[in-house]
Amino acid sequence: MWEYEHSVKTTAPRQALWRRWSDMAAWPSWNDGIEKIEIDGPFAVGTTFTMTPPGDEPVRLRIVEIVPGESFTDQMDAGNFVVRTLHRLEPLPDGRTRVIYRTEITGPAADQVGPQLGPAITGDFPEVLAALVKLAEA
Repeated sequence: MWEYEHSVKTTAPRQALWRRWSDMAAWPSWNDGIEKIEIDGPFAVGTTFTMTPPGDEPVRLRIVEIVPGESFTDQMDAGNFVVRTLHRLEPLPDGRTRVIYRTEITGPAADQVGPQLGPAITGDFPEVLAALVKLAEA
C-alpha cells in the first residue's frame, strides 16, 4: 500500500467548499492539474468522469462514496492496483475547517506502482487545496 495525505485549515464556510467540489464541471477553473474534464452524470455515487491532466493521458475515475457536505471519494481501478482519493471537510473547534485530500494506492501492484504514480498524483495537492480555499474564502 502507498498513501499520502495533505490538509489545510481555512475560515471558508464548509458549504462554500462543498459547493466547489460538487460543481465538477468547474474543477478546471481552480485546479491547475485538470486541463479537461468529461462527466458522465451528476455529482453522485456511481458517476464516472474522465480528467485530463495538462500534457498527459486522460484518467477515468468513479465516485464511490459521498457524505453530503462532508466528504467524497473517487477511485481509479487499474486492475492490479486501485487509486482512491478521499476529499474531506473536518470542522475544527475554533470554527475553521480542515480540508483533507488523502490518496491510497492498494492492490497486488501497489508496492511497485505507488512510489512512482503516487507522487505524480499527489504532487500538486498543496497548490490545489490553496486554490480551492482561496476561492471559497472570497
